[in-house]
Amino acid sequence: MTDLSRRSALGLAAALAVAPTARAASAVDVSHPALERSLTRIAFGACAKQDKDQPIWDAVLAAKPDLFIFLGDNIYADTRDPAVMAAKYAMLAAKPGFRKLRETTPVLAIWDDHDFGEDDAGADYPMKAESRRQFCDFWGEAATSPRRVREGIHAAYVFGPAGRRVQVILPDLRWNRTPIQKLDGVEYKAWSDAKAAAGAPVPGPYARNPDLRATMLGEAQWSWLDAQLRQPADLRILGSSLQVLADFAGWEGWINYAHDHQRLLETIRDARADRLICVSGDTHYGEISRLDVNTPYPIWDITSSGLTEVWPVTPPNALRLGEVWRDRNFGLIEIDWSPPAPKLRVEVRDERGAARLGVDIDTSALTV
Repeated sequence: MTDLSRRSALGLAAALAVAPTARAASAVDVSHPALERSLTRIAFGACAKQDKDQPIWDAVLAAKPDLFIFLGDNIYADTRDPAVMAAKYAMLAAKPGFRKLRETTPVLAIWDDHDFGEDDAGADYPMKAESRRQFCDFWGEAATSPRRVREGIHAAYVFGPAGRRVQVILPDLRWNRTPIQKLDGVEYKAWSDAKAAAGAPVPGPYARNPDLRATMLGEAQWSWLDAQLRQPADLRILGSSLQVLADFAGWEGWINYAHDHQRLLETIRDARADRLICVSGDTHYGEISRLDVNTPYPIWDITSSGLTEVWPVTPPNALRLGEVWRDRNFGLIEIDWSPPAPKLRVEVRDERGAARLGVDIDTSALTV
């Protein structure tokens, strides 16, 4: 082989060697300064009223998470006035514990209804473009971030090196959501009060929507989600602002949109998106749910809510494992990267840091 041909061969080999890196770079959905970080402890939580004390941050910081995921209702804006929304974000920013978390720990965030703008709001909320701008400004999204221009603030991230890649997927369940369907012929307050007085679980006022056109995500976001689930990852976390599995709480959740709920399971299967667990917020209580019928593999949903909010009654959930924790809480995922597949300890912890609910998950069983 001549020197020229040898140099050409070496050049081709070098190009092939860097090709995977180039492909990985092109697969980045939304940039984040901590993407190179290897994660072993991920905290998460939801539902923090900005005008209440937030002592729970002491316990969160003591857990020393490598990442914190805010799962929505990060403020309770509940307004169509941009100035009111901005003032409420400022109140959250001034909380000492929240400020210390931002200074010491990488964070991700998605919104739910109250920081989107109004209680149980969807696609018809008239201030959503302004809400998106304030959300992106507050959480430090770059001027070029796709979250600023998409039809929704959905985002996906892959943290860590090959062999320890953690994908975090945050769908937007508000921007494109068709109206939620309420129970017919029920005077809800009297009905729910009677349930509570009898000591029975108390469902919310919403029903399943059997219309196959009804959706939370919209078609563009479904295409995006399918593409993200096909990205290489060693562990996947679907961070949903609403419960993914609870059946049937009667409040907002994936189960209200029957077609979306089934389509999520089918998309996980079709994309061969192994080793995925769900974490969720919204409820103002913590619980663990599991579904293993007509699924690609057992699906887990660990719900942590709220950081300040507590629900007065327990709704039903046929997929609940164990009890609910109806007090302030946050979630924590601890990852053991020992081969052959990550092993997880996932807990719901109280505001003193004590584990109140927990489950061990061997992700080697979570394969299509």
